[in-house]
Amino acid sequence: MTSSERTCFVVFDGRRGIENQALGLAEAVARLTALRLMPVHVPRSGPIEEPGAIAPELWIGCGRAAVRASGPHRRAFPDCVMVYVQHPREAFERFDLIVPPRHDRIDGPNVFPILGSPNRITPARLAEGAAPFAERADALPAPRAAVLIGGDSKHHRFTKEAGDYLLDRLAFVRSRGVALMVTVSRRTPEDFTDVLRARFRRDPGVWLHDGDGANPYFAFLHYADWIFVTEDSTNMLTEAATAGKPVYRLGLDGDAGKFKRLYGELEAHGAMRPFLGRLERWDYTPLHETDRAARRVLEILDARAHS
Repeated sequence: MTSSERTCFVVFDGRRGIENQALGLAEAVARLTALRLMPVHVPRSGPIEEPGAIAPELWIGCGRAAVRASGPHRRAFPDCVMVYVQHPREAFERFDLIVPPRHDRIDGPNVFPILGSPNRITPARLAEGAAPFAERADALPAPRAAVLIGGDSKHHRFTKEAGDYLLDRLAFVRSRGVALMVTVSRRTPEDFTDVLRARFRRDPGVWLHDGDGANPYFAFLHYADWIFVTEDSTNMLTEAATAGKPVYRLGLDGDAGKFKRLYGELEAHGAMRPFLGRLERWDYTPLHETDRAARRVLEILDARAHS
């Protein structure tokens, strides 16, 4: 650590999607200034450990566990700039900056809404993540589509009917000569994943990552000509739009609620369209919302240092 390097606690509960939001924003700040990132894993229940002797200049947290930790951490580090990603639901006053998705529609003097969620996607990271999988990707015919499959959520249900529709859509795209790079999530129903394996296991034009082995997620985004995303995940939709490829939304059952605002915002930006059975190519400016939020964090950090 150099004398000019600041320390940043990255606070999360261990879930990958939560970690990626906090870490994505922290990494974006680190691209603007010398910053040492220190991951801090906080349990969702039970006692919170003492934060230790290192006093960070910056604290970035995401998830309910981070809200729990923000109280004792604020008392331990009163001069630290504290940033919370997502909607904290409580204790707004603890944070110097709150970075929620715009479709949550919260406001306040310390609120900085963004389109979607912060993430780790950059061209350099995608290229780096793709390199170990180059041979496997090159074996696929072109063009290629990444398919990011989620599952049940508060607003969406991955029913058998939704799964059957999704399988039909994938078979249709494959019939047009498009190779598929498919990844499922921990929320994807196992019986659907089983059907997916059986349907495409003998097809050399389909690469299915079902959780075993190294994760080719960044490679899929890098090599894709299109990205298909089930509509349940703000993170996946935002990451796809940050990658800059044409994004098609795949519907699930349920009541999308506030997510309808997110879909509208991504469509208005030019990143996403609903998939209606026709493959089109289009260009748009990739999302740079994580970088935009990082610049605001740095403004607050610099102002604190000179106060």
